[in-house]
Amino acid sequence: MTTVTVEDLKSLFARIAEAMTREKDRLCELDGVIGDADHGIAMELGFAAAAKAVSELDATTADPTLVFNTAAKSFLNAVGASSGPLYATALMRAGASAKGKTSLNDDDMVEIFAAFAKGIQDRGKAEVGEKTMVDAWAPAAVACRAVRDQGLPLAACLAAALEAAQAGAEATKDMIAAKGRSSRLGERTLGHMDPGAASAVVMISCFHIHFTS
Repeated sequence: MTTVTVEDLKSLFARIAEAMTREKDRLCELDGVIGDADHGIAMELGFAAAAKAVSELDATTADPTLVFNTAAKSFLNAVGASSGPLYATALMRAGASAKGKTSLNDDDMVEIFAAFAKGIQDRGKAEVGEKTMVDAWAPAAVACRAVRDQGLPLAACLAAALEAAQAGAEATKDMIAAKGRSSRLGERTLGHMDPGAASAVVMISCFHIHFTS
């Protein structure tokens, strides 16, 4: 059974921030085709701010809920674009899921992952098939929980989540955008991966690596 501490969560946010910096140009390129070419910048700014804020928390007094809530506030303050409220809501939901806990086990992390995905879906009012980040997050959460229901450990849950997210992101190439600015382009969005789904894969990959290594 995994035990996830505040320090583990702080280092997870640092890992995500580093990954978004690495992937910034690719995400902006994807967004340039069907959006305004700033998604990578937004994700880098948001997670850099979140990672910095949580790194300054005192691990002896902070709990997982405070980590997620601090990350949510910092992300929202740093990102004015649509992804700001989406990820802030997701992080707040994760914090609510962890309420009252000083550390997190496998079941807790799966619940947090599900709450995170549901937060994005609820705030964005999006469904699978509409060419958004929900096309990666929703199937990832379903896969994560299904593997946990089989009694397998967190690492296996996150491996399944990543595989589902990758498949979901790939599937967005065959969709016509139904939400956001890209929806105005209609069929011109066909053949291109949704940048939000692509960044979701980056983040889920960080979860997988962090809790497998």
